Amino acid sequence: MKPTENDKAEVRVTMGSGNVFADIGIPEPEEALAKARLADLIGETIADLGLTQAQAGELLGIDQGTVSKIINDRLDGFSQGRLIRYLTVLGNDVEILVRRVEESGHPGTVSVGRG
Repeated sequence: MKPTENDKAEVRVTMGSGNVFADIGIPEPEEALAKARLADLIGETIADLGLTQAQAGELLGIDQGTVSKIINDRLDGFSQGRLIRYLTVLGNDVEILVRRVEESGHPGTVSVGRG
């Protein structure tokens, strides 16, 4: 196959910030990232429990379509609190830890992880 002009195009890679939502200019990127991580944990828990989306919906008191939205990160209309409540209903303990930021002049951060 003969090379084309596109094959010779220069590829540039830019280091991200660690938060894709901030990198693409989403408002409140830390909240968006936290919600996405909570949704990922809900999906992982549903898979770990061997539940279908319909079965998970029954446990959570929502329909299968709403479970699908969560699993597929379509999170408009979902608060962090609501996602946390779903995690607890699915049998997870959720711990919120607050630490003071050293006097750096920068606001604190929000992170979500599995312990």
